[in-house]
Amino acid sequence: MTTAAVRPLLQRPRAAAISGVCAAVAAHVSWSVPKVRFLAVVTTLCGGAGLLLYLWLWALVPLAPSHTDNRREVRRSVPIAMMLVISSGIAAVLVLLFALGAGQQGRSPALIVVALTSAAAVAWSLAVDRHDPSRGTRYGLVARGSSATIIIACSLSVWALQPSIINGLIATALIIAAVALLAAPRIVALWGDLIAERTARVREEHRAEVAAHLHDSVLQTLALIQNRAGVSTEIARIARAQERELREWLFEGDAAPTTDCVAEIRSIAAAIELDYPVRFDVVAAGELVEDAPVALVSATREAMLNAARHAGGEVSIYIESTAHVVDVFVRDRGPGVELDTLPADRLGIRESIIGRMTRAGGTATLRRGSGGVGTEVHLRIEEQA
Repeated sequence: MTTAAVRPLLQRPRAAAISGVCAAVAAHVSWSVPKVRFLAVVTTLCGGAGLLLYLWLWALVPLAPSHTDNRREVRRSVPIAMMLVISSGIAAVLVLLFALGAGQQGRSPALIVVALTSAAAVAWSLAVDRHDPSRGTRYGLVARGSSATIIIACSLSVWALQPSIINGLIATALIIAAVALLAAPRIVALWGDLIAERTARVREEHRAEVAAHLHDSVLQTLALIQNRAGVSTEIARIARAQERELREWLFEGDAAPTTDCVAEIRSIAAAIELDYPVRFDVVAAGELVEDAPVALVSATREAMLNAARHAGGEVSIYIESTAHVVDVFVRDRGPGVELDTLPADRLGIRESIIGRMTRAGGTATLRRGSGGVGTEVHLRIEEQA
């Protein structure tokens, strides 16, 4: 028993002459592409049914899967926009020949044919060719500039050869239309920006309403759970993590991610709080440090881990930065530690903090906290000239 062949999916290829409809149908029914194109032309001549079917399939048949981010990308081998520009130029030449003929009047409607052909070239360039990687910006500029030039030159020439009120009005209208064709990309871009700005404003208003409601309910409940449960409990850690995630979603929104020193340290604090019974209070002052030294961030993380493991509870982190110097203070309220009393095999503070900062050209000091309670780690690094 033979197995019936499975027909390929009806989908348009990404490399096509115009739209890929004939190639898609040919692959689906196992015919040759020239045969399908011939049938499309014949049926188009028979009352236009082929053209309607072609446009219907173009609108409904999906494209083949894309390997790029541009899902509408199609590479077309036939330069339709330039062909329409050439057709417009030929029509303009014919109009001028008629105008130079036996002094005939009433040739103004022929100008409309020139204008419609040029407008079609511009519309194709803006709506279709902008998704084609092989059609660059220069291609669109040439198509639009040529179309506008043909319309203006033809309108003025006919008006000069056959002066009349009707020709004057039509020529003026077509010149305005030509200027609009040149400004069409800017108009489309402004319209897109307007829609995007309006959408962003509606989204922001909705986010503000949700934030206000959640701030008055969920966030206050999570804060109350943390205060009642205590910093070192599992419930408090879960509530703190949920509160942070909710605040980031509500108040950061679609803002671009930052990679400055304060943001990295806060991200480290959020990760450590999930694993240890600790709560970090990060305070920053001074200038923004976008390219944080790796050694400073790594040493700060090690100091935060030590505070979480051996002290827990509330840990304060103060970051002070200027144009050339960054200072980080990590203060806990634990039993405290003296560097001289640490065993020789305890290399966490000596190497991961002090040694790392020294190798990077900075300094790290360890001392008792205020009133002899807890430990304070001071990290300082200067910008290398």
